[in-house]
Amino acid sequence: MSEYGTWRRVSREGRRFLRGRTRTLRRLALWSLLESAHTFLGGYAVARALDDGFLAGRTGTGLGWLAVAGAGALLGALALRGVFGGLADLVEPLRDGLVRRSVRQAIGRAVAAPGRDPGSGAVSRLTQQTEMARDSFAGLVLVARSFVFTALGALLGLAALAPVLLVLVLPALLLGTGAFLATLRPMTRVQRAALDTDEALSARAGELAAGLRDVVACGGGASTGAGVERLIAEQERLGGRLARWTALRTVALGVAGRLPVVALLAGTPWLLGRGVSAGAVAGALTYLVQSLLPALDALMTAVGAAGTRLLVVLDRFCEPERPAPRPDSVPPAADPGPVPAPPARPVPAVELRRVRFAYGPRAHPVIDGLDLVVGPGEHLAVVGPSGIGKSTLTALIAGLLPPGRGTVRVAGAPARGAPGHAPDVRRTLLPQQAYVFTGSVRENLSHLCPGPVPRDEVERAAAVLGADALVARLGGLEAALDPGRLTPGERQHLALTAAYLSPAPLLLLDEATCHLDPRTEERAERALAERPGTLVVVAHRISSAVRADRVLVLDGTRAVCGTHAELPARSPLYRDLVGLWNAQG
Repeated sequence: MSEYGTWRRVSREGRRFLRGRTRTLRRLALWSLLESAHTFLGGYAVARALDDGFLAGRTGTGLGWLAVAGAGALLGALALRGVFGGLADLVEPLRDGLVRRSVRQAIGRAVAAPGRDPGSGAVSRLTQQTEMARDSFAGLVLVARSFVFTALGALLGLAALAPVLLVLVLPALLLGTGAFLATLRPMTRVQRAALDTDEALSARAGELAAGLRDVVACGGGASTGAGVERLIAEQERLGGRLARWTALRTVALGVAGRLPVVALLAGTPWLLGRGVSAGAVAGALTYLVQSLLPALDALMTAVGAAGTRLLVVLDRFCEPERPAPRPDSVPPAADPGPVPAPPARPVPAVELRRVRFAYGPRAHPVIDGLDLVVGPGEHLAVVGPSGIGKSTLTALIAGLLPPGRGTVRVAGAPARGAPGHAPDVRRTLLPQQAYVFTGSVRENLSHLCPGPVPRDEVERAAAVLGADALVARLGGLEAALDPGRLTPGERQHLALTAAYLSPAPLLLLDEATCHLDPRTEERAERALAERPGTLVVVAHRISSAVRADRVLVLDGTRAVCGTHAELPARSPLYRDLVGLWNAQG
């Protein structure tokens, strides 16, 4: 929307609002006429006090005219009191109307798109932006009214003293005012863009805060972070532009507010030579310094700040709602092209070659020189003491950490995608702290799937994993789920069921069954192993290693891989772990 369109739309709504309040406007105008009288008397009485009183040797007359100026000041105070009473009758209805419109817009969006999150924009309009409009409108009406009637009284007073005074004052006044008006349009454009960016950043931050664990688990931190960085950079750029326009506005204020006084003082000899009295010059200076220029300065400040802000905010209330795009209106994804022919030999599901990783350039490596190949459909268990690097290994395979040396490949491609790419659909990682969210039970079980999952498939997955009793206890698939009411084991049970439904060909379980009892853990691991794809399990119990096709034993920077039957002879650590497990059996 162009600035002209914005002004036209807001002005149309503004005229409609003001037409319904003509009585209030008339009362404001009548009180403001008293302010014009106060301004007129201020300069005129000073001129008469000098010319007819003190300079003429009539002290009483001079004091009388000063008393008239004082009476004018009392008249101005009375007028200001009446103005504030009428201002409330004009401003409060505006705020109430904006609140009602904001609520109607939010309800309209909710009805048009029931599943759409209204975001922080609706809250911002209802609270921050309505108060911003109220305060800006009140300040703008107050100073604009004051300037109009003050300028009327001052210009009439200058003409009454000596019309030639206007020749010196008006050119500088009009020059500064014109320069100021030239900054309004670009400042409005920048402030609108800044407000849009602020709302976008607020909404984006809210989305990321709600799904931060999902973003990290899916490897989308780089792409989502880049989006936030772009919004912050845009805010910084707009702030710089706004500061530059503000500096130009300050120059315009200086021209309009100071140059008329300089012109009057510099032209005083010329005025006196043409018969203008000293009292008339003093009265003109009084008009400028005490009335006209302060009112002009207040007006420019209010219009330059509150006025442009008010225009932008009101435009957001006036603009029609843009409904969310329907799913069928989203453009189809680009054709990926022909599918390449399958390779002669199966591509490994996971492949690590000479991988080294340390948490810092001078830190001792957690993994050093690791070679590992996991075939498609294989079930691998990873065992080792706590802190030995098992979670680091799963993070390397998931692409969450880059290797310091060597290569990590998943399905033949680098595990760590380029920044800005979409979430990796090749793998699903379940950490020890299972992630569940506020929503229905069905949504928590199917959120790893790219599209809707039929109800019978969800029910079958829950039955296979042994989670059907938990689903029934929670109230069924459509029941609302409160994460705070679940035990850690219940969270893991639901997350494992979601992983079973996931289409990812590689599942990584980083002690994702540690809160389950052994029988439930065995049922879940067997079901996930029978699922099409590859399973890598960081074992919490040696029983998980017994069920695996192969076992990777991490012992410091050494690693030994083999079957459960052959590893006791090859790895003293594994032999001790099995012996301890049998002793506790």
